Amino acid sequence: MTDCFGSMCGSSGAVRGELPLLVLRNRGGATTVLLVPIYALGDKVPDIHPDAFVHPEAVIIGAVTIGAESTIWPGAVLRGDDGYISVGARTSIQDGAVLHTTAFFPTTVGDDCVIGHLVHLEGCTIEDGALVGSASVVLHEAVVHSGALVAANSTVLNRGVVPAGALAVGSPVTIKEGRADVAQIKLSAEVYVHKGHLYREKMRRLD
Repeated sequence: MTDCFGSMCGSSGAVRGELPLLVLRNRGGATTVLLVPIYALGDKVPDIHPDAFVHPEAVIIGAVTIGAESTIWPGAVLRGDDGYISVGARTSIQDGAVLHTTAFFPTTVGDDCVIGHLVHLEGCTIEDGALVGSASVVLHEAVVHSGALVAANSTVLNRGVVPAGALAVGSPVTIKEGRADVAQIKLSAEVYVHKGHLYREKMRRLD
């Protein structure tokens, strides 16, 4: 593998089945090189932007697209086998999150989103600037509109709709119009973009 995109070495942009390398460049010139588990599945090949950060303990499989400055954190699994998964720019997919899809319903996450720890997304749409809180579930054909917030441990059922700027709470969710803190969502997204840059510079494995 000769070309480097962002923190990973592989083919420029798309991963062609081999495990790319995460190259961490530390101050003083030292480097740490780690294998990243990113897999093609037949003709379904991940497409990861050069500026994205994928932690080496995340798993990316199949038809998955990840945009610029997005971050994929430890234990996250993005499995694009039946259909495709699209993650926009500057979006964080946090620790332990699971993104899956179906043959009929893709999973789409927009720009500047925050997908919290242990979230499960399947066959749904998360629009730009939305936040899905820790351990929440968003199911088939559901739509979380821009600037909306799904509270922790909540469930958006099949074909559910969370309006723009609304807070969705509970299992199944109750909608509270206009209650999302859009400024806080924006700040949370920015924090994770910063974390991605920080981890590239500072993270090193201790064996």
